[in-house]
Amino acid sequence: MPLLNKLRSAAPGNEGANPAATSLPALRAALTVFFALDGFLFAGWVVRIPAIKEQTGSSASDLGLALLGVSGGAVITMMLTGRLCRRFGSHTVTVVCGVLLSLSIALPTRTHSTLALGLVLLMFGAAYGGANVAMNSAAVDLVAAMRRPVMSSFHAAFSFGGMAGAGLGGLVAGSLSPTTHLLALTGIGLVVTAVTGPTLLRHPAPTPERTEATAGPRPMDGRTRKVVALFGVIALCTAYGEGALAEWGTLHLQQDLQARPGVAATGYSLFALAMAVGRLSGTTLMERLGQTRTLVGGGLLAAGGMLLGALAPTAWLTLLGFAVTGLGLANIFPVAVGRAGALAGPSGVAAASTLGYGGMLVGPPAIGFLADWFSLPVALTTVALLAAAAALLGFSARNASPARPGRR
Repeated sequence: MPLLNKLRSAAPGNEGANPAATSLPALRAALTVFFALDGFLFAGWVVRIPAIKEQTGSSASDLGLALLGVSGGAVITMMLTGRLCRRFGSHTVTVVCGVLLSLSIALPTRTHSTLALGLVLLMFGAAYGGANVAMNSAAVDLVAAMRRPVMSSFHAAFSFGGMAGAGLGGLVAGSLSPTTHLLALTGIGLVVTAVTGPTLLRHPAPTPERTEATAGPRPMDGRTRKVVALFGVIALCTAYGEGALAEWGTLHLQQDLQARPGVAATGYSLFALAMAVGRLSGTTLMERLGQTRTLVGGGLLAAGGMLLGALAPTAWLTLLGFAVTGLGLANIFPVAVGRAGALAGPSGVAAASTLGYGGMLVGPPAIGFLADWFSLPVALTTVALLAAAAALLGFSARNASPARPGRR
C-alpha cells in the first residue's frame, strides 16, 4: 500500500520516539497469529456447512438466508468497530473479538432450524467482522511504523490459516461430528488468544511521526470519490468470489460431484493455499509486471479458473479450478485498496475496503438464491463473471491513480 509507506515513525531514543518501536517485531508476530487464527476458525466453519445444512433441513435458499446472519452481523459490527478502536485501541478490540469469535463458532451445531441458525450466525458474523476491522486497523499502524510493505504478509497468514483449518476439517470430517469438531476449534481459539493476546495488550499501537505530508486524510472531490468507488467495486468483485468459494465450494463438491467429505473440504484448503502463495509473491509480481497488469491478469486468470471449477464434470478438475481461481484473486484486493489509498489517503483505503468486504458478505447469500433458481454450478459462474468485470474495470482505471514511472 503505497500511502502507508510514506508514513514515518520516530527513531527509538530520539525526542518524541515511539515507545512501541522496540516491540515492533513482537507486535508483528502477534498480529500474524491473529490473522492466521481468523482464517483457521472461519475455514473450520465453512467446511462444516454441508453437515449444518443437513442438520437444519435447510434448502439452498434457506441456507442463503441464514448466511445473511453472517453478513448482517459483520456489517453492523464493521460500522461500529472503528469507533471502538479509537476509544479502546485496536489491540484491545482485536483480543476481545478473538475471544468472541472462538466462542461463537461452536453455536451453529446447537441449532435445528434455519431461523436459529441465522440468529447464531448473526453473532458469529459480528465477531468475525469486528475482528477483521480491528486486525487491519492494527496492521495499518504497524505497517506505517515499520515503513515496510508487509501488509500482504498478514493476509497471507489469513490464507494459510484458512488452508490449515480446511485441511484439518477434511481430516476429521469422517471421524468427528460437527459438534465435537467446532467445540475443539473453540478450545484452540481460546488457547491461542490467551497465549498471544497479552503481547497486544501490553503494547499500544505504534504512532507514526506526523508530518505535513501525513497530517490527515486528503480531501476528496467529486471525481476522486468516483475513482475511489471504482477501486472499491473492483475489490468487491473479487471479494465476492472469495466469500462464495468459502461457503459454497465445499457443498458444490459434495452435493454436485458426490465427493467424499474429506475431498470436498480440500477445495477451500487448495483455494486458500493458492491465495497465500499468490500473496507471498505479490510484491515481486507487481515489481515486474506493474499494478495494472497484475490486476487485469489476475482477474482473467480467476475468471478462467472459476469457469473450470464451476462447470467441470469431476471433483479433481474442480479442485484445479479452485486453485487457479485463488492464484488469480490473490493480489487484486490489495492492489485495488492500495491504489485507492495512493489517490485519496486513508479515507480512500477505508472506502475501498468497506466496499470490498461487502462483496465477501453479499456473495454467499446471493449464490444461495441463484442456486435455488438455477443450480449451484450455474450460480458459481457469477464468480467468473465478476472476476472478468474486475479485470475490465482495472484496465479502465489504469491512469486513475498516481504511480511511479513504469509501474502502472
